Amino acid sequence: MELDIDEALRYAGVRGEAPDALRRQAASVAAELTAAVRPRYTYRIFPLERREEGYFLPGADILLPGESAARMLAECDRAALLACTLGARFDAMLRTEQARDMARALLLDGCGSAWVEAGCDRAERELGARLPGAYLTDRFSPGYGDLPLDLQPAVCAVLDTQRRLGLCVTESLLMNPGKSVTAVIGIAAGPQPARIRGCAYCAMRERCTLRKGGKHCGI
Repeated sequence: MELDIDEALRYAGVRGEAPDALRRQAASVAAELTAAVRPRYTYRIFPLERREEGYFLPGADILLPGESAARMLAECDRAALLACTLGARFDAMLRTEQARDMARALLLDGCGSAWVEAGCDRAERELGARLPGAYLTDRFSPGYGDLPLDLQPAVCAVLDTQRRLGLCVTESLLMNPGKSVTAVIGIAAGPQPARIRGCAYCAMRERCTLRKGGKHCGI
C-alpha cells in the first residue's frame, strides 16, 4: 500500500506541476504519516433488491435512493458497504502540526486524504480477491450525486464502526475521526465501466463544500 504524492498534492490544493522542493516536503510528510498511521477498514456484503423507490439492502435495512445509485448499481445483484479511517491518531498529528506550521499541516491534511484513499483501494482489492469471477463498480459515498448524506449513520451502524474502528457520525453528519470514508461498491456478474475518478476529475472539485472543509466524499 502506497501513498500517492501527486494525489496528496492535489488534495492540498496544488494545481499543475509542483516544484521539486514542495514535492520533497510532501514526500517527507508522507513518510512520517505512513510510519505512524495505517488505514483501518471494515466492510460487509449484502444482497441487493431493486425497488420502485431505489435499491434496497435487505440485510442492512438500508435504501439507496436516487439516480446516482441507480446508475452505479444498475447491473448489480449485491453491494458492499465499506468504512475506512485513519483514526484519532491522525487527527492528533494534524492538530499538533497546525499549532506549529500551517504550511506543513496543509500537506499533512492532503497526505491524510490520499492515505485514507489508499486504504479504501486496499479494501477494494481484498474484496475483489474474495469474489473471483465478480466485477466491482467504482465506490461511491453518501453525498455523491443525489445519494443522501444522511445515510452515513445507518452505514456506520450496520458496519459497527464505533466498536471496530472507533468511528462515529456526529449530529451534523460529519465523521469522527475526520479522515474517514464510507462507501458503497456494487458487485456484478459482468465488467463495469469506470464512472468515478476522484476529486481531481470531479466537476464539483472547485465548488465542493467537503473539500473546502478539508474533507472528501471518498470517491
